[in-house]
Amino acid sequence: MVVGDALSELTHVDERIGQYDKYIAQAAAEDQQSRQLMQLSGIGPTTASAIVATVGKGHDFSCGRQFCAWLGLVPGQYSSGGNQRLGRITNAGDGYLRTLLVLGAKAMLATAKNKTDPVSRWAISVQERRGYWKAVVAIAAKNARMCWAMLQRGEAVQDARVSRRRHQSIQKLVDVTVG
Repeated sequence: MVVGDALSELTHVDERIGQYDKYIAQAAAEDQQSRQLMQLSGIGPTTASAIVATVGKGHDFSCGRQFCAWLGLVPGQYSSGGNQRLGRITNAGDGYLRTLLVLGAKAMLATAKNKTDPVSRWAISVQERRGYWKAVVAIAAKNARMCWAMLQRGEAVQDARVSRRRHQSIQKLVDVTVG
């Protein structure tokens, strides 16, 4: 009897969570900034809407690194006498946003093995050199910096997914076909 009631309550809670997820996805689809952020791999409707709701246009931060530091996605520094020692990530700042970015980074790293774009290749190389968790945090920090840049400029940022050489070759192709 008690187990049946608990399962019924759990089913009801799952349905409510599904409804809230739909509301968040709809709100993110209607918001211009959230739509721009969702173009990044590893940034979904929940993460995009949470970032926009928390930091707005990101004017409180002078650079992407400062935004990452506020999220706790940069290593702590223990420097003395010219020796720089980097420690663990600081875990300062907004734990909810950090968690969302890390979960998105885990998903991105899981799918990177099947992709050949520059960001996926970079993520795989970081994982091979430094290990899984350091790669996940590096991807989360990279996504946070790109999110900050998109919020600051109000437009999609050409990131590492489209290399400069590829962008130039596309531009030459456009010039040839137009001219």
